[in-house]
Amino acid sequence: MGRVYNFSAGPAVLPEEVLKEAAEEMLDYKGTGMGVMEMSHRSKAFDDIIKEAEKDIRELMNIPDNYKVLFLQGGASQQFAAVPMNLMKNKKAAYIITGQWAKKAYQEAQIYGEAVAVASSADKTFSYIPDCSDLDIPEDADYVYICENNTIYGTKYKTLPNTKGKLLVADQSSCFLSEPVDVTKYGVIYGGVQKNVGPAGLVISIIREDLITDDVLPGTPTMLKWKTQADADSLYNTPNCYAIYICGKVFKWLKKNGGLEAMKALNEKKAKILYDFLDESKLFKGTVRKEDRSLMNVPFVTGNEDLDKKFVAEAKAAGFENLKGHRTVGGMRASIYNAMPIEGVEKLVEFMKKFEAENS
Repeated sequence: MGRVYNFSAGPAVLPEEVLKEAAEEMLDYKGTGMGVMEMSHRSKAFDDIIKEAEKDIRELMNIPDNYKVLFLQGGASQQFAAVPMNLMKNKKAAYIITGQWAKKAYQEAQIYGEAVAVASSADKTFSYIPDCSDLDIPEDADYVYICENNTIYGTKYKTLPNTKGKLLVADQSSCFLSEPVDVTKYGVIYGGVQKNVGPAGLVISIIREDLITDDVLPGTPTMLKWKTQADADSLYNTPNCYAIYICGKVFKWLKKNGGLEAMKALNEKKAKILYDFLDESKLFKGTVRKEDRSLMNVPFVTGNEDLDKKFVAEAKAAGFENLKGHRTVGGMRASIYNAMPIEGVEKLVEFMKKFEAENS
């Protein structure tokens, strides 16, 4: 069997040429006589890998010099605790709840201080982004927190919230590197890499330098202090070396393919093919309010659970993997990250048309 069209929400599809390159270097990386999985994180070869990766992501995202880039373990979920531990000086923060991951971050923050839900879209199963132009943000809030693209529910902020001058912290896991970003609008951006950038087990955190201090909440583990990690250039302990290596290759692939502007254009084109079909289909429909639709994750339903199951099973047999929706939404979800080729989306729509003709 050849490669399938993998619509998984994460761990997700990676660029084929990156995987081939990694395969070629599996036993011998650049004449070292060993693979990256086997090499010391203190070696010259790995030092070059991590420095090059940082240089490339800085270039791709246009990251200013007063922001640190950290390659950390524990995925995005570990940052749910690290954010309040490092930032909650007044023990208060504002959270906007637009899905499961924002909600989990909000619940985690409640352990460390007063987390205030200033807006939520839970009333309609997170199928839209609430109006964030004039929120009631507490005067003494340390930061405002968002999950910018909601993997499960397929929504995306098209306009960042008005934080009333407070620091913005964003979990960008499922839209990370999918389009250009103005880093200066954020105090902290972080993303688990297993959606758009690499294998699971690594989170990249981009943090403004003035927020990295020793002034953290009492009881903060040494490993969760951003300062520990920043002072050691992400090498305080053994990092996820192989994931950093693959991410570095993906950064090169992105640069070679025109950077984030080009990616955004391609992602818009891919998403349009699928959304246009959903808008005209009699059988399938999207679950998200139009103006809040994600370019990365597209949930859709037939309105009939048995038909949904049948679709997922037949799609799998036809080589379209991981289309089953999250249990909280039901139906289907196609995640169409950077590495999903445009023909994958075209073929999926072709298959959906055929299924609709046979089942209506």
